[in-house]
Amino acid sequence: MQEDTNTMAADPFRPGPALRAALLALPLLGACTTIPDQPANGWASLPSDAVVGAGDPVRAAILNTAYVFPNPGSVAGKPDMAARAVANYEFLTTEIPYGPRWRGFNPTVGVELLAGQQEVAQAFGIAPNAPTQQVVDALYAASRALRAGDQAAAERVLSGPAFTRGGAATLQTLASMPSMPRAAAAAALTAQELDRNDRLGSPRGVGGDGGGGGGYR
Repeated sequence: MQEDTNTMAADPFRPGPALRAALLALPLLGACTTIPDQPANGWASLPSDAVVGAGDPVRAAILNTAYVFPNPGSVAGKPDMAARAVANYEFLTTEIPYGPRWRGFNPTVGVELLAGQQEVAQAFGIAPNAPTQQVVDALYAASRALRAGDQAAAERVLSGPAFTRGGAATLQTLASMPSMPRAAAAAALTAQELDRNDRLGSPRGVGGDGGGGGGYR
């Protein structure tokens, strides 16, 4: 049975040698970078169907991206699942670096998520000034349309100004998700930091409220 990666249990990601090396280098890369006070393209929240049941949408987004981005083949030919993973990554770039719930995270995590976002934007043709909420909403809407068997609707929703390549080309990229090493390493680092905080008994790992616009809406 196919399991939606949005609801994967703990430990969804086991990094290979190349990704482990990238993760070891991240603290050095992040140490030279600072995060601005507010998200450049605005806060974002996830829709109510981001996770099944009463789960925490932020935790679900972290586990989902930590599984999909280092393993893009896991969503090959499944653009609906890829769209959700990309939307979750975009959401995390506003939630983790800026949300008060995650202030105990190593600052490198937020720095690397933002650095990986540039890789994601380039891969999927996301406009530099596109509001993050608009990107998240469009990707989730496209995923719903694809799951309903309506590819035309998915193409329409991805044909707005936030996606510079148009709907058809964006869907094609989602169906064959490329390797994005920086984003993959950032997603893995986020999951590792969540696990570290859980092991320390941090309350940040509990509950469903996001930081800025985070969580459900």
